[in-house]
Amino acid sequence: MTRKSLDIDDRISGALGKHSDMVRRICYVYLRNDADVDDVFQEVFLKLLLKEAPFENEEHEKAWVIRVTINMCKDTLKSFWHRNTDSIGEMELPFEDKAESDLLQTVLSLPDKYKGVIYLFYYEGYTVPEMTKMLQKKESTIYSLLHRARVLIKQNLGSDEIDYSF
Repeated sequence: MTRKSLDIDDRISGALGKHSDMVRRICYVYLRNDADVDDVFQEVFLKLLLKEAPFENEEHEKAWVIRVTINMCKDTLKSFWHRNTDSIGEMELPFEDKAESDLLQTVLSLPDKYKGVIYLFYYEGYTVPEMTKMLQKKESTIYSLLHRARVLIKQNLGSDEIDYSF
């Protein structure tokens, strides 16, 4: 093997090790289809491999991967093929904890504009100012989307009072 192929192998395995779980989770949140998830997953890492400009730091790379993944998921959902096919059925996610399963199903049923902010805030731990840069939206918009998403989740789970600790 040449030196260049070893460098590429290191970049691929490093990127997969750092970002593969996150990319797959984001894809499932948006697409909920194994085949589409696999396609977008491969495309994201291909774009990462072909990107020539270096990243400023690890957080910049992670934010870039998240942004590319979300954009590719949205593109997939807008595609002619995806809009003109019917799903075989709702995918049932296997969980042992019924409450966790209900919460995840509720989050997955949210409109796309809410799914993204809920995922980034609760699952990836991003703050609202960080999400404003990543999603290119105003801070007040992010707060509004989070609030509306929480209200929808509470309504879907059957609770009247809003508890922001979940």
